[in-house]
Amino acid sequence: MADAEVREAVPSDAVEVARIQLTTWRTAYTELLPAEVLDGLDSAAAEQEWQQALTEGPVTVLVATEGSWVVGFCAAGPAPEPEIAAANGSMPPDASTVVLVSALLVEPRWGRRGHGGRLLGEMAQRLAATGATRGVVWVPEADTASMAFFRSAGWAPDGTVRTLDAGGRPLRELRLSGSLELQFKTS
Repeated sequence: MADAEVREAVPSDAVEVARIQLTTWRTAYTELLPAEVLDGLDSAAAEQEWQQALTEGPVTVLVATEGSWVVGFCAAGPAPEPEIAAANGSMPPDASTVVLVSALLVEPRWGRRGHGGRLLGEMAQRLAATGATRGVVWVPEADTASMAFFRSAGWAPDGTVRTLDAGGRPLRELRLSGSLELQFKTS
């Protein structure tokens, strides 16, 4: 394997981040999302959204590289209250130190090479250095690969579920939570 690294994304990475997002969704989520939703993904709009995130925040975006290729990315930042509230609306005692991993994607052709673990590990270290203690992520219940990945990092479902409208098809997501002191386990 060529040199693999993780670095902070810069605005010029928006094109590759958007490409990776759309490629990964169109490849990995064909069973989860209707074809018309996947076909309707707009690369220019995605690129603009990532450009805005990279220049205005509030998320931190890291990219994984292998050689000269950008192969994956992770976006995370302060967790908005609706993302961490219990089903009854109450806030956890550690709400001020919880972060939301809003995206962690590795382009499928670069999968199974450790990029996801490097991305999450580096993001966890950076966020812990700012005082964050715990992370949350929403994962489609049927996305067994992502479920297994986050479980390998020590994160687990916390009992909170939401259902999104994915182009007229319900998409059930579980919220996983865990310490930012990651302990990857192999199965």
